[in-house]
Amino acid sequence: MTYCLGIRLRKGLVAISDRRITSGSETTTAKKVFVHKYGKYPIFIMTSGLRSVRDKVITYFEELLDDTEGFDRMYKAVNAVGDQIKRVAQEDRDTLTKAGINFNLFTIVGGQMPKDKEPKLYLLYPEGNWIEIGESTPFMIIGNSGYGKPVLQRTLTYDSTLEFALKTGFLSFDSTRVSANDVGFPIDVLIFNTETFELEEHMLEEEDLKEITHFWAEKLKESVHKISDNMVDKILNKSPLFDKG
Repeated sequence: MTYCLGIRLRKGLVAISDRRITSGSETTTAKKVFVHKYGKYPIFIMTSGLRSVRDKVITYFEELLDDTEGFDRMYKAVNAVGDQIKRVAQEDRDTLTKAGINFNLFTIVGGQMPKDKEPKLYLLYPEGNWIEIGESTPFMIIGNSGYGKPVLQRTLTYDSTLEFALKTGFLSFDSTRVSANDVGFPIDVLIFNTETFELEEHMLEEEDLKEITHFWAEKLKESVHKISDNMVDKILNKSPLFDKG
């Protein structure tokens, strides 16, 4: 499984992707994010699904990049990625199906091209169609998505700062990591700042986030202990299942 998170903000983009690859009982690591720049204009791609499909799609897309002068809008780049997914599906879907394997590739694409007024973030489905991530829910997780959503849904907004998005993103990943053994360190982190137009890339190990994860765990424990027992009693007293006699 995979954990890939993309966040779209007024101030830029944040992306976090784990590197864990699990195949049967074997665990290895590999980068799951692809980055390309047209001068100062960046585009990144994160994927969750069959590794063979992912590698073929990225190879075809890289070849396309070599043959073009670039895209002026992000949606055109996303359409091009979708075309490569459809191409690989035509080539490999039947063979995979006969082997009992579903054609599976979910993709997050983010960046900004010359005619885009702001950074864009998209989710592509295995069929090659896509949706744009909007302001009301400014994030998307692909792969193991259930454990990391609550902290983002409760705290993150389109107007959050890049620093705040990084903190919540780290906590979202940590919640997933401690709950699922197929997601783990190291992680790749991308930060695109619209003010400086710079794209930062970082690779972080468990030791790098040790202080944050320890702080978060302790604060969660403290918060639970601070919930009054009276609140629980009130809930139980309202329940028809509670034995009042």
